[in-house]
Formats: sequence, C-alpha cells, structure tokens
Amino acid sequence: MKVYIGADHAGFELKEKLKTYLNKNYNLIDLGNTKYDKNDDYPKFASKVAKKVSKSKSFGILICGSGQGVCIAANKIKGIRAVLAEHIKDSKMARLDDDANVLCLQGRLLSFNKAKKICDTFLQTEFTNFKRHLRRINEIKKLE
Repeated sequence: MKVYIGADHAGFELKEKLKTYLNKNYNLIDLGNTKYDKNDDYPKFASKVAKKVSKSKSFGILICGSGQGVCIAANKIKGIRAVLAEHIKDSKMARLDDDANVLCLQGRLLSFNKAKKICDTFLQTEFTNFKRHLRRINEIKKLE
C-alpha cells in the first residue's frame, strides 16, 4: 500500500519517527519537509500530500502542531476526505463510515506510541461500503 506523508516544523519530529516505523509495512513516500525548518508553512505539505492521494487513490498522513491546519488545507483538494484523529477510535470510525483517505495528527500533543496505533488503525481499517455511507460520500462529492 502506498502512503504519502508530510509535515511542517511542528510535526517534523513525529513524522521522522513514524517514517521509520511505517516503512516496515508500507510503501511510504515523504513529501516533506525533508529537513527541520522553523519557518515553513503547513499548507505547502498538506497540498502536496492531498494532491498525490487524490490522483493515486492511496492514503496520506499529515502532521502539524494541532493537526487542524493540515486538515483544513488538505480538504480543499477535490477527492480528499481528511480527518483529525486524536484517538484510535477517531481513525477507525473515519475509515469505517467516511472512507477517509488522509489522516491528520497533532505533532505537539501526540506521543509516538499513540500516533503509531492511530496510524495502524487508520491504514488497516476497511471502509464498510454500506449504502448509507456511500450515499453520504456521494453528497460530499457534489459539494466539490
């Protein structure tokens, strides 16, 4: 499975740790930042990841300080259903019900161990494909 990952300065440390962990089981592609830069801006990395996910029908992981900024930016890209997951259950429900394709994490607030569990849950949970969920996703697509 191909997974794109990106983070600004506030998510850089967590991204680097997750890269080592996730590379064991996934084809992980880092879209930046590739070095710590305290002056970088999250929309740049959010858009890179979201555009790749949208075109390739893959998954993305984005990290900034609160997770909120990258989530807002990623959701501006057609075909993206980005979600902020603070808990394991958030990532599970986002995949089951909403077929989310980009996971957003809090670089300043999540421990590495919790982030690993959230990522694993997100990447291993299959969309339910229930009629009501498909109907709702199609309604979202009409908004795009």
